[in-house]
Amino acid sequence: MNRFTDKVFLISGGARGLGEAQARRLVAEGAKVVIGDVLMEQGQRLAHELGAACLFQHLDVTSEQAWSDAVTVAEGLGALNGLVNNAGVYTPVSMLETDSAQFERHTRVNQLGTFLGMRSVVPAFVRSGGGAIVNMSSTVALRSAPNAIAYTATKWAVRGMTKAAALELADRNIRVNSVHPGPIDTDMLNVRTRDENLRRVQQVPMKRLGTKEEIAGLVLFLLSDESRYMTGSEVAMDGGAAL
Repeated sequence: MNRFTDKVFLISGGARGLGEAQARRLVAEGAKVVIGDVLMEQGQRLAHELGAACLFQHLDVTSEQAWSDAVTVAEGLGALNGLVNNAGVYTPVSMLETDSAQFERHTRVNQLGTFLGMRSVVPAFVRSGGGAIVNMSSTVALRSAPNAIAYTATKWAVRGMTKAAALELADRNIRVNSVHPGPIDTDMLNVRTRDENLRRVQQVPMKRLGTKEEIAGLVLFLLSDESRYMTGSEVAMDGGAAL
């Protein structure tokens, strides 16, 4: 039985990587999905492949108006039930080499984008009787990592904002949880060399990369009624990397 028949979800950063895997799984389980992304060609191609249950909407997560437009499109499919704040940027640079422009770019996309996404869906969730938000953080928000001060700062912020929002929204039947992936086999790892990624994998107790499908399974659980007593939770899926 499909868990998400007639439910509507909005995914930021949904054109590729983790977001793409989430969109595929949700549609396969009966949901209607709006993919929000700045990658128009990839997003439109994915939406076309997934059929009538999936729409693409251009979404710059740093824009309040873009978020408002995306929510409107999602509500055109029915009552909005869930949001995945998946969009993010990551550039591994040492602290001394990180300039203010690069730091601000991480802050605007990873942190401000998550805040705007959460705020934008609340009225729609109230209209639909409640909803679930999943914020994509990282294991760097549990222990940090070298050459990632801007990324670490924003993912710690996502972790904290998740808990603050969970407290504030619980009485509106809106749940907010964060996912903390470790090294996952997506294009985001291409910012490192192959040797760097191999060394990173050796630091993982399970000695392998995670898959985007594994993360998608966790996200779907947090969006579903199976996790209805979870809010403000931080869930690591990292092969033990944060231990």
